[in-house]
Amino acid sequence: MRVLGIETSCDETGIAIYDTEQGLLSDCLYSQVKLHADYGGVVPELASRDHVRKIVPLINQAIEEAHLNASDIDGIAFTQGPGLVGALLVGASVAKSLAFAWNVPVVGVHHMEGHLLAPMLEENKPEYPFVALLVSGGHSMLVDVKGLGDYQVLGESIDDAAGEAFDKTAKLLGLDYPGGPLLAKLAEEGEGGHYKFPRPMTDRPGLDFSFSGLKTHAANTIRAAQTDRQTQANIAFAFQQAVVDTLAIKCKRALKQTGRKRLVIAGGVSANKYLRAQLQTVMKNLSGEVFYPSLQYCTDNGAMIAYAGAQRLLAGETVEFDSKARPRWSLDSLSVI
Repeated sequence: MRVLGIETSCDETGIAIYDTEQGLLSDCLYSQVKLHADYGGVVPELASRDHVRKIVPLINQAIEEAHLNASDIDGIAFTQGPGLVGALLVGASVAKSLAFAWNVPVVGVHHMEGHLLAPMLEENKPEYPFVALLVSGGHSMLVDVKGLGDYQVLGESIDDAAGEAFDKTAKLLGLDYPGGPLLAKLAEEGEGGHYKFPRPMTDRPGLDFSFSGLKTHAANTIRAAQTDRQTQANIAFAFQQAVVDTLAIKCKRALKQTGRKRLVIAGGVSANKYLRAQLQTVMKNLSGEVFYPSLQYCTDNGAMIAYAGAQRLLAGETVEFDSKARPRWSLDSLSVI
């Protein structure tokens, strides 16, 4: 089955074609980073309009790069939620229109399930069951994954997600948008021992996350500090270390609670080199394995939606043409396949 995947949940238009026998045939992505940079964050209305401009040309490009015709597509998958409602509606409208015109089934995919399954695109893919740490700009959560669609959310962010905390702290440091990757790069120049940041909610039981207090601590530290680059780098180092330590502590708790020996990390923050190194050490000490998607599949992309959609279409799952976008959507409410 050849599935066209459409991702438009936020500020990236991702289109890909996945073949259940041959694997990924094409993967096209347009990022709106430059469009939103002047505003220091995503402007929802601008994001929606840009998806409208880019989506059809990218679909044509993906079909061409896969050396296919429209008649070769067997199904369509689109991000139904969560995300910005206007952006979601663009992808949903186009997906359903093409499904009607081409007379093929269409399925809505949960954005975070796409991230969770992104490591399945790799040659070395995890086997079920495993614990997944999903860390992106808007979400931080730990999930016990027993099988496809069989998810139990163990803990999640109750305020700012890890990615949001990275971006907001980067902005406080005067870094450009998007700031998370720039903060991580600046942290490579930093030295430990100068600042001590809290590890939020690690002194109490549970697996939920809270990074708003850490962001406030960073803001107070930045205001009181000198503005030279080395000082900024030291602050970035301490902040990143605190976030990563917090995530690692929670991962160890989740693995102990579930008895799992496999850990999957996915989402935009999973591209962070320091986080990868720390979790690699954690899993080595626990005699377990850690799995990541390739860097291009950490951020939002059409390939993960095409893959997740293909699995659900193979199981016979579809959506009606009058189905609604779901800007809020619980991951553990999905049907088990």
